[in-house]
Amino acid sequence: RVRKALYQAIDIETLKRTLMNDLSFPTGAMTPSPLGTYNDPELEKRFPFDLAAANKNMADAGYAAGFQVQLNCPNNRYVNDEAICIALAAMWKKIKVDVKLQAEPRATYFPRLEKYDFSMYMLGWGGAVTDAETTLTPVMRNNLGEKGIGFYNYGKARNDKLDALAMQSSTEPDPKKREALVKAALREFREQFTALPLHRQVTPWAARSNVSVVHRPDNWFEVGWVTMGK
Repeated sequence: RVRKALYQAIDIETLKRTLMNDLSFPTGAMTPSPLGTYNDPELEKRFPFDLAAANKNMADAGYAAGFQVQLNCPNNRYVNDEAICIALAAMWKKIKVDVKLQAEPRATYFPRLEKYDFSMYMLGWGGAVTDAETTLTPVMRNNLGEKGIGFYNYGKARNDKLDALAMQSSTEPDPKKREALVKAALREFREQFTALPLHRQVTPWAARSNVSVVHRPDNWFEVGWVTMGK
């Protein structure tokens, strides 16, 4: 209930408009690309911004008076990372969650994150591979110290149902059966509010009007894919 309350107190459209200059794609999913959810609209859809519902969930969980928590964020890793965390702290104040924010350079942030120093933290995940496997196994599965499985599950969230589904999806050869397993695992992660999704960020490129360039999903610049007009 508390995690759901924090989620529903996030005004994602305000973040998109005021901080991201409309250059972000709010989502309820945790995969780097919609392809990872098989473009499933239910998995992509966010739970609505609803302060009344958020306050009710806080009260139902026994935290009507709120609580204090520390949020750690990098300040030079993701687009507007520190500004986003400041905005989140202000939004959560409306449900009486007093956030103590600590932002620091990634050079110190990630080594501390790997030592499990944080109660709440910001983590982005991406890359050129769009399959859900690259998120399910390292980020969502139980962190049991086995061959990198759950290595980036820094909150050490444990969900045996999700873990079993994700493990099966890693080796299922039948495409339809695997799709069902992946969706079931992602649905379990979503419904337990294990993490609070925000958006898929965009790294903008700029060019003169006579320059045409292909902006790859992994942000890699290919000189051979650039054309120049007169």
